[in-house]
Amino acid sequence: MKQVLQNLKDGSTEVTDVPCPRAGRGQLLIRTTRTLVSAGTERMLVDFGKAGLIDKARQQPDKVRMVIDKIRTDGLAPTLQAVRNKLDQPLPMGYCNVGEVVEVGAGVTGFEVGDRVASNGKHAEMVAVPVNLCAKVPSSVDDEEAAFTVLASIALQGIRLVQPTLGETVVVTGLGLIGLVTIQLLRAHGCRVLGLDFDSAKLALARGFGAEVVDLSAGQDPVAAAQAFSRGRGVDAVIITASTRSNEPVHQAALMSRKRGRIVLVGVTGLELSRADFFEKELTFQVSCSYGPGRYDPNYEDKGQDYPFGFVRWTEQRNFEAVLDMLGDRRLDVSPLVSHRFDIAQAEQAYAVVGGAEASLGIVLAYPEPTPLNVAQRRARVVDLPAAATTPKDAPGISVIGSGNYAGAVLIPAFQAAGARFQRIASSGGASSVHLGRKFGFAQATTDTEALLQDPTTDAVVIATRHDTHADFVVRALAAGKHVFVEKPLALTLDELGQVERAAQAAPHLRLMVGFNRRFAPQVQRISQLLASRPGPKSLVMTVNAGAIPANHWTQDPAVGGGRLLGEGCHFIDLLRFLVSAPVERFDVAGMDSATKDTVSVILRFADGSLGTIHYFANGSKAFPKERLEVFAGAAVLQLDNFRKLRGFGWSGFSSMNLWRQDKGQNACAKAFVESLRGGTASPVPLDELMEVSRLSVQIEEALR
Repeated sequence: MKQVLQNLKDGSTEVTDVPCPRAGRGQLLIRTTRTLVSAGTERMLVDFGKAGLIDKARQQPDKVRMVIDKIRTDGLAPTLQAVRNKLDQPLPMGYCNVGEVVEVGAGVTGFEVGDRVASNGKHAEMVAVPVNLCAKVPSSVDDEEAAFTVLASIALQGIRLVQPTLGETVVVTGLGLIGLVTIQLLRAHGCRVLGLDFDSAKLALARGFGAEVVDLSAGQDPVAAAQAFSRGRGVDAVIITASTRSNEPVHQAALMSRKRGRIVLVGVTGLELSRADFFEKELTFQVSCSYGPGRYDPNYEDKGQDYPFGFVRWTEQRNFEAVLDMLGDRRLDVSPLVSHRFDIAQAEQAYAVVGGAEASLGIVLAYPEPTPLNVAQRRARVVDLPAAATTPKDAPGISVIGSGNYAGAVLIPAFQAAGARFQRIASSGGASSVHLGRKFGFAQATTDTEALLQDPTTDAVVIATRHDTHADFVVRALAAGKHVFVEKPLALTLDELGQVERAAQAAPHLRLMVGFNRRFAPQVQRISQLLASRPGPKSLVMTVNAGAIPANHWTQDPAVGGGRLLGEGCHFIDLLRFLVSAPVERFDVAGMDSATKDTVSVILRFADGSLGTIHYFANGSKAFPKERLEVFAGAAVLQLDNFRKLRGFGWSGFSSMNLWRQDKGQNACAKAFVESLRGGTASPVPLDELMEVSRLSVQIEEALR
């Protein structure tokens, strides 16, 4: 199928063949008929992509601070590589989609195959969209009109925050698509509306929708005009839908407002507010969050958990429905807002208009009508890639499930360096697998994991998906006769671990490997060699300055990520287990009282008398090393900081081992796995150790919670 992707590195746009997604649980698979290009939002993305690195940094000062912190801890070269990898990821464009439901995912009610729906799906021939981000289109609304649903919901949410009443005076600053829709919806509320803009064509449209207007390009004073418009009393509310770095729209909004007036920002402006502007009039200022309640809430959007109607009257989905009702009743007219129409194959021309000097407003993309040929092409879940692999044909064939940032930046390059032959790469959406497939020379990209598991050219499967899928994929891959390399953790529950263990024991000829890469790091290998000369119990202290992440991040969800201690802490349990070379007999755990349970101390007591302590802290400074290992043994000490600087105290013939760039052992870990496949040797990490560490990780997380 065709999809529009943008390159954030240079701002270029392309129409790419990607595999068709599946309707996951709680999703609808939609055959697209029309999409709307949002000239404001999408032009910002195009302009950002075309900007140089310095301009990109100026636009995102918060990201610059993150980069500086990373340089301090990881070094310059790895940080620059991480930035380049991030900018190299393709960005699927679009969020205003209308089409026909062709597949209903598990757990979905209220929708059927054949329904016409509006959604926030991308510019693609087929889209899989969570059910709460879809709404049925009435028969009185055509596809082109319905394509404005999501964009109009942004305008509607801004109005809901203003809470206008009949007869109030409202100023709309910025008359792009959202501003012009806002005017119509305010007029439907019975408000008197004043529109501000520099563009005479947009002012004419606003006047046609019943607003009075101020031409800012003609030097008219917007504050004086608003005072006259409000009969000298000050306007009741201002909705800012402009996109500018200037602070002037907010300043002007405060000056033209009455006492206790309301200002809502829907667009993007400078936010250096003057206290005097707001203090004297007791003004309220609020930033509107996109389509309405539920936006960016994973429980609502991803898991389909609706808010109770009696308590949250207007959600994202219900705002979509309200807009569609307004379109159906002809109280909202979007036909004058369409300035250009293109077929999906001409999307690059459409974005040339968006990013160019030609005047534009609403740009509609049309998609081919279904025929037996293009339906088959759209629904294809495997896409052949122009593979440029140079590895020998007898090299182990590797397929990858998951094409996120870690897979693209770390895992796949590590397997490439190890000499693997790449076969298939799978992702849920398709776009990222095509990008990484092209970049690293895979033969095919797919959204069909079952076909990947049954692929006869695949010897081993690398699993790099979200944690809750790991155990199932491992069991299925082993049952399909494939060797398995799975990113940590191996599983989230003891029941899942039991299933994995039984599957591995039933196929002893297959390698099962977990990405416990730190034991393969060169400095850790050196520590292990040094410890071999000092027999007897050891004391190890692992301090992880993990930093805080939001409580609603997927890794914090026990059902999806397993919690941070299980999802990442298993790395450090394995590291200490490797260095001690003895089983863990018991553990103690204490956590700081918090909702996230990610500031924790764990004490491991080993069978040989050694003692290991893991401090996993989310409340530290990023200026401090992220990972520090200290080993005390036989009157000597070893200290490793961030897998870059290793120092020895009291070791004859050893004082330090420093690396110019961080090396956590990912390449050596992948190489060990590939070499075991090539040479037919045992798995680099014994199964009993994998199971011990994994089981212990689950038990510690359960004890903590």
